[in-house]
Amino acid sequence: MTRRVLVAAAVAVGLVSTIDLQSAADPRPGIDWPSFRGINGTGVAEGFPTPTTWDVPGGKGVRWTTAIEGLGHSSPVIWGNQVCVTTAISGKIDAGLRIGIYGDIASVQDDTEHVWKLVCVDKTSGQVLFNKEIHRGVPAIKRHTKATHANSTLATDGTHLVAMLGSEGLHTFDMQGNLIWKKDLGVLDSGFFMVPEAQWEFASSPVIHDGSLIIQADVQKDSFIAAFDVTTGAETWRTPRSDVPTWSTPTIHTVGGRTQILVNGWHHTGAYDFETGREIWKLDGGGDIPVPRPVVGHGLVFITNAHGRLAPVYAIRETATGDISLAQGQTTSDHVAWSVLRGGAYMITPVLYDGLLYVSRNNGVFKVFEATSGQELYEQRLGDGTTGFTASLVAADGKIYFTSEDGDVFVVKAGRTYELLAKNRIGEIGMATPAISEGALYFRTDKSLISIQ
Repeated sequence: MTRRVLVAAAVAVGLVSTIDLQSAADPRPGIDWPSFRGINGTGVAEGFPTPTTWDVPGGKGVRWTTAIEGLGHSSPVIWGNQVCVTTAISGKIDAGLRIGIYGDIASVQDDTEHVWKLVCVDKTSGQVLFNKEIHRGVPAIKRHTKATHANSTLATDGTHLVAMLGSEGLHTFDMQGNLIWKKDLGVLDSGFFMVPEAQWEFASSPVIHDGSLIIQADVQKDSFIAAFDVTTGAETWRTPRSDVPTWSTPTIHTVGGRTQILVNGWHHTGAYDFETGREIWKLDGGGDIPVPRPVVGHGLVFITNAHGRLAPVYAIRETATGDISLAQGQTTSDHVAWSVLRGGAYMITPVLYDGLLYVSRNNGVFKVFEATSGQELYEQRLGDGTTGFTASLVAADGKIYFTSEDGDVFVVKAGRTYELLAKNRIGEIGMATPAISEGALYFRTDKSLISIQ
């Protein structure tokens, strides 16, 4: 039976003792989901059967539902028995979240005091473990009508919970919600580079790897990528980036014993050395508002973006070095295994699953490519053509999950031909990317955190 648990409810003193305090270690595949799109951003969780059909408004297949006050596109992160999100609570009753397919670039006019919170619940029951205030104040940067002031997903290593709030700072907590350190990174102004007054809020999520915290901050002025000690907050290195505002999250990948940080961009898609921040390779071109996270597999780095003249998908060899930018009309090179110039995604990070790359556009049209060759296997539309899609793709148990903004989840059988297994209702706005753990799906909506199993 569905259970509604109010976030504002008081937490019993003994409740914190139920938290699974698995110490910092490598995340467990299929169980932990420690950052945006899970372990290393793959969006894949195997080892457990996952649901195919459910109906949240009808109470079918619902494990629990927990109300979350405010708005946030930050996806759930999971470690042990904790599921955590951030949220931003406006001083307005109706904060104004507008879904659908449209091209308006205007910002939301809301100069009320906001309260940012860190909320963690029990994975089994949905009961609130803690609900901690992170920050309070008028947002320094406005948001888009499709965005929130809590866009960035948390990152955890089982000891630390890191919340990146853009201009409202970088905040690191322990697993009980106690603040360890915080850092003011200044005003990080994200918005359309051609119309700077159109502010859209920060959205790149933090990444933890080997004791370091990586932040990509592509903004209107003084963009950078930087590494911090996750325990102390000390800055290890900072490398300036010459790029317009972007909203992508870095991906960590090791090649020949050298750990790289992969980033999306317009003028500077590329790789940086994890230890020093030095550039390894760089690619110029593509869509001019990059959002999807880099995806890795089969010795290739998959990059997609879409806005403006091009909407490419690039399959870049993981051994690339130097400036690998393609000449006009060129689709391959020594460093680029294959690419297509008009098949990419604007907002949605693809998923690489069983040798196939699934790339979805905001209007519900998705393409499936053979990952190693770039052969397009099929194209299909989900929804009625007016349905918006923003949440990134995730996969498990032979299924690909597509979440629409209207709150419908399309379940597609993984494979070389199209087969729709189910269309399921959440009943609330669905813009955040779901998480998967031990066979259960966790959806963050505009009102709730929902577990399906």
